[in-house]
Amino acid sequence: MKENRLLEMNQEDSTLGKVEIAPEVIEVIAGIAASEVDGVGNMRGNFASGVAERLGKKNHGKGVKVDLSEDGISIDIYCTMAFGVSIPSVAQSIQDNIRQALLTMTALDITEINVHVVGILFDIKSPEVEIDQEM
Repeated sequence: MKENRLLEMNQEDSTLGKVEIAPEVIEVIAGIAASEVDGVGNMRGNFASGVAERLGKKNHGKGVKVDLSEDGISIDIYCTMAFGVSIPSVAQSIQDNIRQALLTMTALDITEINVHVVGILFDIKSPEVEIDQEM
């Protein structure tokens, strides 16, 4: 079973106590930051997150895996890209946006952000229905 560890923040003035950040918080921040990038179709989740989303519960950590190790924090992003975008430039934007969001919100430096493109999202337009107007 995977151990769920908390990240302790390094603070210069620790007289008031300590600050701990759960890995789930990092997942949510990274998931929101990745989905904000233009060209990202959606984030990949599992069956349970898909069912929960259909029932109205939004899972912002979907498609994000955080690995805490002695080497540092590594993040894996699993997403689909919109058809016609430059995958390398969108992946770079995802990495930059996640790194900036985590640095701003948590002051954590991430060792690596891996982007896994698991599909292409085509813009499927619904057929337009013509309505005859009688005058």
